Amino acid sequence: MHPSKLKFVYLSIFAAYICLLLPWSNTALLLRPDFVLLVIIYWLIRAPNLCNIGTAWVVGLLVDLATGSLFGQYALAYTVAAFFAVYYQRRLVLFNHTQQLFYVFLLLIISQVTLLILKMFAGAQSLGWTYLLPSIIGVLLWRLAVFFGLKTGGRSRGA
Repeated sequence: MHPSKLKFVYLSIFAAYICLLLPWSNTALLLRPDFVLLVIIYWLIRAPNLCNIGTAWVVGLLVDLATGSLFGQYALAYTVAAFFAVYYQRRLVLFNHTQQLFYVFLLLIISQVTLLILKMFAGAQSLGWTYLLPSIIGVLLWRLAVFFGLKTGGRSRGA
């Protein structure tokens, strides 16, 4: 494992963490994608030897601390999403960009649904369909990143 590559992985996760900490307001807060999870998913697909489920768990704990939410909920959501990303990683790099886009959307939804279940157990009121908007915005952001040259290992056919 080359140390400069590992530093780049952690710097990109840190940059996504900073995007999470930006002062988002009303509508922007409602539409804010999970930047941290998107970066973790990218590195789980691109370099699973540098970023793994343990990394997702630790970063999830840091997100829990930053958001002031129930401690461990983001750690669990990121870990579940990372498990599915790692489990299908070998097949995922063979998917074309459209198939990868659908799979990333499923990973974002898995994370959101895990968070929703945990919030419901903690006593939160039922949230509307707008709760899933960050996943939709996140997948649009992923598509934009792939369009501008992000290498995810997918074949370019069908993009």
